[in-house]
Amino acid sequence: MPSGISDAERYLPPEVARSVKILVVGAFGVGKTTLIGAVSEIPPLSTEEVMTAASIGVDSLLGLASKRTTTVAMDFGRLTVGEDVALYLFGAPGQRRFWDLWEGLAEGAAGALVLVDTRRLEDSFEVFDQLERYPELPIVVAVNEFPDSPRYSVDSVRKALDLLPETPVITCDARERASSAGALSTLVEYALSFPTKASV
Repeated sequence: MPSGISDAERYLPPEVARSVKILVVGAFGVGKTTLIGAVSEIPPLSTEEVMTAASIGVDSLLGLASKRTTTVAMDFGRLTVGEDVALYLFGAPGQRRFWDLWEGLAEGAAGALVLVDTRRLEDSFEVFDQLERYPELPIVVAVNEFPDSPRYSVDSVRKALDLLPETPVITCDARERASSAGALSTLVEYALSFPTKASV
């Protein structure tokens, strides 16, 4: 733990009465680690490793020329919402070979924030296929707006991803704390209204 972190920042305040587990998912390189790092009020846990030659031809770097690392287990962070709710954020790896980890990470989650990148929207199809294994899990889709991403309307993204009409689709910038926190707040609000998550 960095020495610059005070006890007040490290520990939950006594007013926090509820904790909520949130899953952050998406395809390889969509910004999951960045989002958790941007919002976490504690130093985030990251299991990023340097990409090796073994990933050549397996992990597409199209649009990700500067990417040198990838998450191999999970990311973890914490965000207090309002005065009495703490969100525990679990970022799941995007590549198919790590999807066995999803089962444990999804257990007990109140909802999932699904990050997508409009430069590589087709990479998200398999992620949504994987999410179908968890029909009880409310999801919110967040379009991470990279500087060079083409901009599309929410309706266009919804149609391209073949999402249900009631699935919220929003935009965010995973690098910015306020934008990322807003996306997570949208998910919490949606999870509270979801029939099977009424007790969140």
